[in-house]
Amino acid sequence: MESTENEVLTLFEKTGALLKGHFVLRSGLHSGHFFQCAQVCQNMAAVTRMAELTLAKLAGFDFETVVAPAMGGLVIGQEIARQADKRYIFLEKQEGDLALRRGFKIREGEKVLITEDVVTRGGRVEEALKIVRDLGGMPVAVTVIVDRSGGAPDFGTPFLSLAALTFPTFKADELPPELASVPITKPGS
Repeated sequence: MESTENEVLTLFEKTGALLKGHFVLRSGLHSGHFFQCAQVCQNMAAVTRMAELTLAKLAGFDFETVVAPAMGGLVIGQEIARQADKRYIFLEKQEGDLALRRGFKIREGEKVLITEDVVTRGGRVEEALKIVRDLGGMPVAVTVIVDRSGGAPDFGTPFLSLAALTFPTFKADELPPELASVPITKPGS
């Protein structure tokens, strides 16, 4: 594990953001581990550091705006934008789907960085990319704090994570006995 991953894992452990138990992820998969980014993101020193680490990985990428899907990407997205002195907007749920609201606009050709907290299958990132592209924006990269996908998803744009920390995930009908015996917790994502 590279030093950035070690540092991020340490931040998650110190803030109680790496949970153990039985969880149903937003993807519908079950896991014995859950990254509760809200716990790490309430510590502004940790958020500041994760944004610094993200911006170091983004050296050479040119972007004008940071777009974060709600809720997970809100805090880290805003801090990345603040440190980079870029515009920041967010997507939020409207009737179950992500939408650009509150009068936010994306210009034709605007260079956009999509940032999220955790990716397992990448559904929210794919929604965000579609919205940006449909509005004429140009996604230049996707960043996440934790990639738990088990391999870089293909978003059609560069994908950068601070930590690729994979824990086994299971379909509901394929749970191992040791996980099936633990009550399900839904901490929110």
